Amino acid sequence: MEHPVVGNPKKHMPKGLPFELLDYLSLIEITGRCIREDNRGYIDNEQPALLARLNIAPDNWLKLTQEFRRLFHGAVGHSDALNEYCEHQGLKRRQSLSCCEKLLA
Repeated sequence: MEHPVVGNPKKHMPKGLPFELLDYLSLIEITGRCIREDNRGYIDNEQPALLARLNIAPDNWLKLTQEFRRLFHGAVGHSDALNEYCEHQGLKRRQSLSCCEKLLA
C-alpha cells in the first residue's frame, strides 16, 4: 500500500487513506466476496471473516498494525513456526516470542 491508513478525515489531514484500518480491511473483504468466483482475489461467502480466519482478535490486529516495529525485532510468527525458524537459523534467542504468543494466539 502506498499510503498509510490515517483514520477519519480532518481539515489538516496527513497523507493517507481517509478511514480507519478495520474499515479498510472490511472494504477489501467485501470486494473479494463480490468478485466472480473464477477471478483472482475471490473470497467464498462461506469463508469466515478475515481476522477470524487468521485467528487474530480485532484489538490485537490494531496493536499489530500500529506498533509492529516497536513490538517486534527479528522473526515474527506462531511459536511453533518461530521455534522452527530459530532452530534452522541456529539462533538461541527467540526475540519477540512473548509478543507473538500474546498477539498472534
